[in-house]
Order: sequence, then structure tokens, then C-alpha cells
Amino acid sequence: MTYEFYYWPGIQGRGEYVRLALEEAGVDYTDVARTDRGMSAMTRMMDVESGAPPFAPPFLKAGKRVIGQTANILLYLGSRHGLAPKADAGRLWTHQLQLTIMDLVVEIHDTHHPLGPTLYYEHQRAPAKRRTDEFWKERVPKYLGYFERLLADRGGSFVVGRRLTYVDLSLFQIVAGLRHAFPKRMNHFERDIPKLVDLHDRVSRRPHIKAYLASDRRIAFNEDGIFRRYKALDL
Repeated sequence: MTYEFYYWPGIQGRGEYVRLALEEAGVDYTDVARTDRGMSAMTRMMDVESGAPPFAPPFLKAGKRVIGQTANILLYLGSRHGLAPKADAGRLWTHQLQLTIMDLVVEIHDTHHPLGPTLYYEHQRAPAKRRTDEFWKERVPKYLGYFERLLADRGGSFVVGRRLTYVDLSLFQIVAGLRHAFPKRMNHFERDIPKLVDLHDRVSRRPHIKAYLASDRRIAFNEDGIFRRYKALDL
């Protein structure tokens, strides 16, 4: 089966966590919105008259099934492609960790848009600076420290156990994104999370991920996505 994946064509965003899982699994998929007339197809999928429409991208079409929300999609893919434990307890634990990561993603986005996405960054510079300072003082140590401790408790290989899961792929993306958006702050902070940095590096060398990162399927970080580089916020 070839999956149909739907997400905005010009950004990594929340869809990138799904792309990484699809790439690591080595399964066939079409990034629909990046094809001819793909945006129209994605819009039609969200038509409220279509039955059980997804609220917004990302969503995945697997046969006749349409699955929305990043963590929900990964829950589905993980159990089918060896990216999550088979037992219910392990699958739910992995899902719980992914939900925590998605909470962090919201906070990362809010560093540059603390007053909401309808205003341009230029209209909320001062609140963004205050939010970013608090984010790096309080929130980054809380979130990344948590995952660093999980890695330490499990011997430093992978977060959930001895095998890679989609949580490890998502943490790779978090480290890569923070390095792009906040290179100065991240360079200073990485000394506190050596195991997460090592996890990032090991994931980047996995054959399928390495090939993906070198391909045109990997959209570059840009100032329309979640991880945005603003010099005024990286002091």
C-alpha cells in the first residue's frame, strides 16, 4: 500500500515528524500537496461534507482510513512498521512521550508568535523576546532534561528501549530544529544534554534517514515553519 500524506508543501512543520517515520520505515508514500493539484486535493479532504474530515494537516490516508493529528498518525504507523513496542503498555508509553514532544513543539512556535499566529513577528517582537527568554530559562531545561534523564535511565541507546521508535526520530527533529532557530543558545545548552545530542547524531546516520536528509524530499528549515531563526531572539 502506498500511503497518501497530506501537509503544507513549503514547510517542515508538524508534518516532518510523520515524514521522518515514513522514511525510516522505508514505505511508499506520496507527499500529496507537493504534487500537481495536490493542494486542491488536500482541501477537498478537509471538506466538512466529506464524512469524517480531518481538522487540519497533517493527516494520512491509509487505504480507506484517514488519520489526523501528528501523534495519532505516529501511533498508527509505529505499530505497523516496527517503530513502537508491540505490547499495549509500551505503545501507550511511546504515544504519551510523543504527546509531550508535541506540547514542546507548541512552546517552540510560541517563542516567535506569543500573541498568536495572525500577527506578524514584527508586530510582537517585545513579547517574543520575553517569551523566548523564559522558554530557554525554564521550559527547555524542563523538557529536554526530562528526555535526557530517560535516555540515561535506559543506558543512552534509545528513549523507550533497545530499539529505535518514532519518539527518537522526533527528538532528532527537535534538536535539529533548535540548532537552526537558536544556534547560539543551543550551542551553550548542549553541554547539558549530551545523550540527546548523541541520539540526534546516531539517528542522522541511519541509512534511510541519511538518504532522506540528503534528498529534495527534505524541506529546508525556513522562516515560515516552526523553527524560525530570528537573531534578536538568539542572544
